Amino acid sequence: MFDIAGLRLLVAVAEAGSFTRAADTLNYTQSAVSRRIASLEQQAGGPLFERLPRGVRLNPAGRALHRTATEVLDRLARAGRELAILHTGQGGLLHAGAFGTANIALMPSALRAFHGVRPDVDVVALEGPTATLMDRLADGTLDLAVVSDYPYGLAPADGVTTTVLCEDELLVALPRRHRLAGSEAIGLDELRDEPWVQNAYDDRATALADACARAGFRPRRIIRIAEWTGKFGYVAAGLGVALVPSLAAWAVPGDLVLRRVDDPALRRTIHVALPATPLPAALALRDVLRASVAQGTGVG
Repeated sequence: MFDIAGLRLLVAVAEAGSFTRAADTLNYTQSAVSRRIASLEQQAGGPLFERLPRGVRLNPAGRALHRTATEVLDRLARAGRELAILHTGQGGLLHAGAFGTANIALMPSALRAFHGVRPDVDVVALEGPTATLMDRLADGTLDLAVVSDYPYGLAPADGVTTTVLCEDELLVALPRRHRLAGSEAIGLDELRDEPWVQNAYDDRATALADACARAGFRPRRIIRIAEWTGKFGYVAAGLGVALVPSLAAWAVPGDLVLRRVDDPALRRTIHVALPATPLPAALALRDVLRASVAQGTGVG
């Protein structure tokens, strides 16, 4: 209803105490200020100023609109400063997302390093599944995301570009007392009689189903547990075994062991995803993530 220029003029006249002084401050003519205020009062449904012998002052309606106007103009000024900061790459907010296991060590270690080199940037972190993160990049609510092609592949999103960050090997978690816990690597067919702790199982669409098919068997039982803490608890109790990404190794409790499986296809690809026009701070965080992976920080 009220345009920004009109609200700015209202504030200027209120501060100046007269149309003439406000006109001088804004480099307007006095008649232009009078016409614009008259238009604003028409929009407001009545007078906003008391006309005095020497100047004007806000009436109750004017004071009410003035409070809103100063708040709106202040917020716009803050937003303008933040946008200017972000687009020059100097400070501001950065919204970064990652899927669950990337938040165990990879993303936290990268953000710690990023804060060391860019303390002027305040990172707002978000966790979610890859599909959700890609959608949020496409709609502009995220500035960067760490995503995975597991288990259903990496679906494209409008205007979003991805680059490979690292390969993440899938390992098998066993209780320390398991008969195969001392093995350096395990043939998947040696686990054909084990229950598997898995949040989902589809004969055509999961790494476990594909790996078991390559090994010539189908798991005799699936224990459907979604959260990693629950999976680790079931495995520690000897109720089953589970595939665990190497990114989650830092969170594995001491009464479990992780062992490689002799299936080179048991791995996933981790990507950094950015919108079509990334912020300078997002590019800086991407570079820090790459450096973290190269140094092995938070990986494996």
